[in-house]
Amino acid sequence: MKTRVLMVCLGNICRSPLAEGILKSKVDPNKVFVDSAGTGSWHIGSEPDKRSIVTAKRYDLNITDQRGRQFSKHDFKDFDYIFVMDNSNFKDVMSMAETDEDRKKVHLILEEIFPSENVDVPDPYHGGEQGFENVYQMLNEACEIIAEKLEKGTL
Repeated sequence: MKTRVLMVCLGNICRSPLAEGILKSKVDPNKVFVDSAGTGSWHIGSEPDKRSIVTAKRYDLNITDQRGRQFSKHDFKDFDYIFVMDNSNFKDVMSMAETDEDRKKVHLILEEIFPSENVDVPDPYHGGEQGFENVYQMLNEACEIIAEKLEKGTL
């Protein structure tokens, strides 16, 4: 049975599509399924932000097939791990959790790099290209750790 990982940000067009693409590139697709979602509904059905697409392409990742979708309570049943990009997403996702089992699935993604520091992945939407590059670097480091833990069974 595949381990199922969900990446969550606000609109599902900037950070979580990058995180999805990065983690997919680091894991065996026969063992791990990766998806992404947003807590908001603004971009349902939209492709990732062009700046995320360009940043991903710079690292030989193609995320153009992804489409925005909204996080739902059903995702708690469908996924083993839910990685959120910031404390606001964490709060929104946790408010939908119904059980302790649901709550245990939710993690701030940068906790992998900065344990117990509650560090947010900054939302690059209103910034320039460098913001997307910075986000990529943070997510790449976090996803490398997540991939290693998934491989070892220590996540």
